[in-house]
Amino acid sequence: DNLQLLRQRYYYATWKADGTRYMLLLCPDGAYLVDRSFKFRRVQMRFPCKNMTDLHQYTLLDGEMVIDTINPQRQERRYLIYDLIAINRVSLAERPFYERWKLIEKEVVEPRNQERRNMDTNGKPLYRYDLEPFRVRRKDFWLLSTVGKLLKEFIPNLSHEADGLVFQGWDDPYVPKTHQGLLKWKYPEMNSVDFLFEIGEDGTENLYLYDRGKKRLMDNNRVTFGDDVDPSTYSGKIVECSFDSEENIWVCMRVRIDKNTPNEFNTYRKVMKSIKDNITEEVLLNEIGEIIRLPMYADRIQSDSRAMKKGKPPPQRR
Repeated sequence: DNLQLLRQRYYYATWKADGTRYMLLLCPDGAYLVDRSFKFRRVQMRFPCKNMTDLHQYTLLDGEMVIDTINPQRQERRYLIYDLIAINRVSLAERPFYERWKLIEKEVVEPRNQERRNMDTNGKPLYRYDLEPFRVRRKDFWLLSTVGKLLKEFIPNLSHEADGLVFQGWDDPYVPKTHQGLLKWKYPEMNSVDFLFEIGEDGTENLYLYDRGKKRLMDNNRVTFGDDVDPSTYSGKIVECSFDSEENIWVCMRVRIDKNTPNEFNTYRKVMKSIKDNITEEVLLNEIGEIIRLPMYADRIQSDSRAMKKGKPPPQRR
């Protein structure tokens, strides 16, 4: 089904970072990280506007927090912005993705970088960007024709974990929550489901999902936590599990401390279908090789490539 969507609409690709999703609300008094549970946490950060005199007033970003390993002794938090929902109280949700993505750099990232460069040349800067809790950058997206290079050259050299690809409709409006048109591909061995694990009064180990907002017991689904691990320490927690097809058992990969609810049952069904379909990297690249030869892709890839070589944004589509 996802491969069919790739044929019907124009997509760009990016890497699927193994990070934590947050929205970032920019206000005059600082910035607020907003997690999946809609909890707000203020962080001391500065976001000047493009005019370099005002600060952002209620600009809303969407992105993910990753931990970059700079060297064996040093790690840095980095917020990768992949969408811009509103800027200075003005909603951009109905604008196509390529416009919103272009504005991230122009309106948010570049003014910060410019002000920081200006302050660095000053012996006594009025603000210390280097003391902020994390760094900020826009997440890159690539033409579908470059997915092979993305998989074989870019992802292996990332300074943080990645578990697959994300395909973003280039002309799509912003869609909150789960967007059916936002396509994801994981390395087969990285397909996973987030369960709620609980131990019953009789000692049974149970896995739960959400189904229309209610807990659903997943009968006949077993989980293992590895040797020398006491399962009771995981009771009441959200556990991310991969599926061992040979043993027909879920294997706990980690506790999701950023989540307090399990996946929806529909997500589970999609993951099981993905495991069954077993779309390997080779299969994916072969499919994309055919897709980019379709007239809809071939023409736009050619014009987008020309624009990028000239340092211009891709041509606008009506």
